[in-house]
Amino acid sequence: MAAHTAAHATKGTSVAEKKESLLGGFKAFLMRGNVIDLAVAVVIGAAFTNIVNSVVKGIINPVVGAFGTKDLESYSSCIKDSCVVVNGEVQGIQIQWGLVLSAVLSFLITAAVVYFLMVLPMAKILAKRAAHEKAKEGVEEVMEISELEVLKEIRDHLVAQRGPATGTGSGTGTGTGSGSGGGTGTHPTS
Repeated sequence: MAAHTAAHATKGTSVAEKKESLLGGFKAFLMRGNVIDLAVAVVIGAAFTNIVNSVVKGIINPVVGAFGTKDLESYSSCIKDSCVVVNGEVQGIQIQWGLVLSAVLSFLITAAVVYFLMVLPMAKILAKRAAHEKAKEGVEEVMEISELEVLKEIRDHLVAQRGPATGTGSGTGTGTGSGSGGGTGTHPTS
């Protein structure tokens, strides 16, 4: 019974730890810079889409519509029979190419603005930063090489001052000592 209770307590602890690690991982995911940047981009993109749609509907459609109807989205063609509206319903097969053209113009304007106002300047900034980092690395390499050269010069200078490390040497020494030895011994013979 005690073993069962201990196993149950261990299982409860591991579930709590798993739950805590899942929540911690989820919190880390949400607080990561990429997710926040993405959320900001989506919100700004939605607001920007409204601006682009307004420009297309307010300026581009009337300019294009100067050659036909005022609403670019109302351009259409029928591929089977004539497109006649009967009781609010269009008879025939209608292709609304004006709607597609309006969407394409919206996309092109959005892409141009994003490229020229966001991507191109950011690419230039990143290129400058990369060039600066590369130059900084080059300076660090030169500093490391020059430090190594200075250390080698110091070593060579110390060796020159000390003289050659290997070779013949002379020396004198004095010492006194005394010793005595001698003795007699017998070998017993049986």
